[in-house]
Amino acid sequence: MVLDTPKKKILVVDDEVDFRELAKARLEANGYEVIALSSGEKAVERVIKDKPDGVLLDIMMPGIDGLSILKEIRKIAPNLPVFLITAFSNTERREIARKFNATEFLLKTDDLQTEIDNMTAIIGISSKPKNRS
Repeated sequence: MVLDTPKKKILVVDDEVDFRELAKARLEANGYEVIALSSGEKAVERVIKDKPDGVLLDIMMPGIDGLSILKEIRKIAPNLPVFLITAFSNTERREIARKFNATEFLLKTDDLQTEIDNMTAIIGISSKPKNRS
């Protein structure tokens, strides 16, 4: 009997539609189930409901920003891997991200596959479901 291991779930929260859709497509192509949100208002609720294996979270969004969402996620899921992403890097944001135990700080680049490979290595999970005999 062959059993499929469930796909690992990644929550992607980014207000930039092009990046969000690209991240979703690339993650799905790497074997992940993806929940994509365009704003942070529902992110914490979805962490509780969907219990993702990791979160890819934009820092700069209208309304609730990524650092505020990270603070709330840490209250309910202190060990959940959360990868903060931004198009702009600065020391102050990195320090705040470290303070709230972000797993990694990633820059938005054209090489999204490298970032996905880095996420997989950091989370310590296989992105491709395996069959068991």
